[in-house]
Amino acid sequence: MPVERVSRNVGRVKLPKLGWVRFRWSRPLGGEVRAATVCRDGGHWYVAFRVDTPMKERTVSLERGRLGVDRGVVQTVVASDGRMFNRAFVTAGEAERLRRLNRQLHRRCKGSGRWHATADAIASVNVRVRHRRADFNAKTARELVTGCALLVLEDLNVRAMSSAAAGYPGTGPAQRRGLHRSIRDKGWFALELALRNAARTTGTAIRKVDPAYTSQTCPRCRHVDRKSRKSQADFVCTSCGHREHADVVGAKNALAAGLGGYRTWRPPADRRVREASTPCERAAAVLPRPRESAAAVGPTRRRPSKGVCSPGQLPLW
Repeated sequence: MPVERVSRNVGRVKLPKLGWVRFRWSRPLGGEVRAATVCRDGGHWYVAFRVDTPMKERTVSLERGRLGVDRGVVQTVVASDGRMFNRAFVTAGEAERLRRLNRQLHRRCKGSGRWHATADAIASVNVRVRHRRADFNAKTARELVTGCALLVLEDLNVRAMSSAAAGYPGTGPAQRRGLHRSIRDKGWFALELALRNAARTTGTAIRKVDPAYTSQTCPRCRHVDRKSRKSQADFVCTSCGHREHADVVGAKNALAAGLGGYRTWRPPADRRVREASTPCERAAAVLPRPRESAAAVGPTRRRPSKGVCSPGQLPLW
């Protein structure tokens, strides 16, 4: 697809059935252009290029960090090392403006000029909110995967957790609607996509584990009790008395589940991923191996013949 640079900030691309279209050159392409997508968002038109860039060989070292990540409503992202990331995507003034515009939209005649004007005003506010969320996810993902070999996430069914609460059995549908609205506002799945995109350049492996009982298990004694979760942020173990932030406990348990069954975690079998040797392994390969003397090894024990054993001695089979 032909793409030309007209000036410092202006370029043009030749699109099928449209011909040459000018656009603002906001960033370098960095590779061969394979395809282009044109979309409209909030009254503005955007063009996105799919670029083929050569990827360098990734190196994963076993000495790099391992992190568990817990996604929440109060704190958007909490890491197992205690770091917390959060940001309000909608200001108080924008929330009030959205409520007022939505009431106006329901009073308008659908399809009229005023209805379209109100819908465009709502879209302009939502565009700013989406841009803030995308910026937060990209920066948080880059900070998490940098220097990290393994990142463990909870395998959450975000669609089911944020679906409509009207048909759910039980009481408190208004509370459930508020919770689902908060989950959609935080953008948990968009954060997972940002982590996977950032991990492509750092070699970080993303693993998902079962989220069952991660917020009710003590990371010190492994005791499971729902009463240990005193509140949204307080965790006090009913067995050993361990006290910690509840979201940090969930992130630590997710990391422990991601490492379960492996004495030493190793990167996946991918020809594009090369495992870097540690300093201990390099030193062991250079230093000569000491010889073991007969005195250090000790006398060898000979197994008695079958059916013969001394008094007070048990057979070895």
